[in-house]
Amino acid sequence: MDFTHILGLGLLQGLTEFLPISSSAHLILLPLLLAWEDQGLAFDVAVHVGSLLAVTTYFRKDLSRIVAGWLKAVFKQQYSQESRLGWLIIIGTIPVGLMGLLLGDLIEIYLRSPLVIAITTIVFGLLLWRADAIGERVREQDKLTVKDAVIVGLYQVLALIPGTSRSGITMTAGLFLGLTREAAARFSFLLSIPLIFLAGSLKTLHLVESAIPVDWFAIVAGVVISALSAFACIAVFLKLLERIGMLPFVIYRLVLGVFLLYVYVV
Repeated sequence: MDFTHILGLGLLQGLTEFLPISSSAHLILLPLLLAWEDQGLAFDVAVHVGSLLAVTTYFRKDLSRIVAGWLKAVFKQQYSQESRLGWLIIIGTIPVGLMGLLLGDLIEIYLRSPLVIAITTIVFGLLLWRADAIGERVREQDKLTVKDAVIVGLYQVLALIPGTSRSGITMTAGLFLGLTREAAARFSFLLSIPLIFLAGSLKTLHLVESAIPVDWFAIVAGVVISALSAFACIAVFLKLLERIGMLPFVIYRLVLGVFLLYVYVV
């Protein structure tokens, strides 16, 4: 891979992983639109590692409290808001983890097409707009219940379809449940940690089994670029979200979806 490809794909992964616009769709589409060669499994692992580093670094204080609280609950039966949040994250991850294992290969074969991405980009963009428009936005993260975590987790299963956006669909669920925009986004980002870890681990396992030669410069550069851009994206997004709302991302999704329909269908 030349550096232009590394820079473009690393930035794309970092910026789109946590925005409600679908990183998987952009990583599929950019090489198609620019006629780039497939970036390969090793680079996919690298940019996922970068995203994971970014989100765990940004939420490092929250995570240390959640992990400590969860361990105390499990081994000492000392329960707290942090241990409760840890369980909610686990509960919210189970549905997509199971469905990913069951349907991952089928989705990879049948749904990675520009038409599917165009449709899901538009449909779930409109659903995000609806949730933002009618959601009460009065509940904070500490008011989440087990039922809420299950609902958000079931919504997250839809993110297996390219173009849906994992962060977008989980924020949509949170807004429908009456969370504030920031609470919906923060819970979405915390939910991303086990999922990105699992996805990255699975890709790493496939990489090891394939014995493909590794371009270490591309790997290291991909990790760094993805991590830096993802960290900046999270920080700016959370700071501006209550002010700008979801409408700019909805408009972007609609424009992108219509463009894809025009290019690949009309």
